[in-house]
Amino acid sequence: MKQRDRQILKIAIPAIVTNITVPLLGLVDTAIVGHMGSATYIGAVAVGSMIFNLVYWLFGFLRMSSSGLTAQARGRRNMQEAADILVNSVKVALMVALTIWILQYPLYLVMMWLIAPTADVRPLVDVYFRIVVWGAPATLCLYSLSGWFIGMQNTRIPMAVSIFQNVVNILTSLLLVYGAGLKIEGVALGTVVAQYAGLLAAVLLWRKYYARHFTMLHYQSSIFHSQFATNRDIFLRTLCLVAVNLCFTSAGARQGAEILAVNTLLMQLYLLFSYILDGFAYAGEALGGRYWGAADKTAYDDVVRRLFGWGALVTLLFTVLYVIGGMPFLRLLTDDPSVVEASRSYVWWAWLVPAAGVTAFVWDGIFIGTTQTRGMLLSSAVAAVAFFLTVWLTVRILGNHGLWLAMILYLAMRGIIQTAIRPRIVK
Repeated sequence: MKQRDRQILKIAIPAIVTNITVPLLGLVDTAIVGHMGSATYIGAVAVGSMIFNLVYWLFGFLRMSSSGLTAQARGRRNMQEAADILVNSVKVALMVALTIWILQYPLYLVMMWLIAPTADVRPLVDVYFRIVVWGAPATLCLYSLSGWFIGMQNTRIPMAVSIFQNVVNILTSLLLVYGAGLKIEGVALGTVVAQYAGLLAAVLLWRKYYARHFTMLHYQSSIFHSQFATNRDIFLRTLCLVAVNLCFTSAGARQGAEILAVNTLLMQLYLLFSYILDGFAYAGEALGGRYWGAADKTAYDDVVRRLFGWGALVTLLFTVLYVIGGMPFLRLLTDDPSVVEASRSYVWWAWLVPAAGVTAFVWDGIFIGTTQTRGMLLSSAVAAVAFFLTVWLTVRILGNHGLWLAMILYLAMRGIIQTAIRPRIVK
């Protein structure tokens, strides 16, 4: 294995572990409330988690912009600039968190209108929301720190922090629920404690390994403007992704509970693939940005080639895995025979997900690393328009097959457009 491949795997493997452990925060809460004796607790945590996942997803630019700009600064060996990038990103994270705190009531009302939970679940969601919202500064600052660590070519720290968060969440939630007798309040408090514990761990690790670079902080308008432009593009691009996912879910729901269940199960195959390939996208952010910042075109091109090589290998493995084990995997997720049987008609769409999505995933990492976020926004916007048009034209005729056709087309178009505009960006 060549040195460049070792560099890629050194970043990708810890990132993959982090991606897999992140959803455990929600799963732990669900497992605990699942033994409280009422399905309303499960529904409340599901809705509450969905609210915060959606809100925080919109501010994912805090991680992505920190990653790309920091990687470039490291490539230029300008640690002062890298330090200023982190400080600016944390400032934005705190301002966003303060805004969420101030607007928490209207935000809650909007989310309740969008999700429309049943009357018995809503009071518990209210309790969960009013507690977990106070964890916003910790979560958003962790986004900034995680992106910065990735830009510094260090994905081991985010991995360690993620694992530590899960351990704290499990122990605290169990103590509060079964020790102190709290119910939904205990689960919510456990989540918040885990969020701040994760932030504290990240800060301590930053202080141990990187604090020496923060001795002479100063404001640089050029850095601020670069971060603002990058954040704006990624935020708008995320809105496109959110719109597509919401449309996909709602269009499936309109076809009945069975189709909604089928699509939910099949999307787990998509998420599993994304957790793995995102690790290589993070490597693209870190190494692509580093060599772009260093103006080392040879190394940059080599990183791009090898990332696509790893992407092709992962795509092949997952395609074979889904063709052979797709249905057995779905049967592990549900024992409802009608849902399993209905999935047979659509599971082959999931076989196409790796091939359709690999190019977009790899390019996303490269584009973030080189902060060519306008290209990401353009590809996502055009692909989203194609998705909505395809849904409008085909779902009435093809039903759920038309919806999956739109999703596969959306994934493929993002990669095709990025491939087309990349030569101009490099030039």
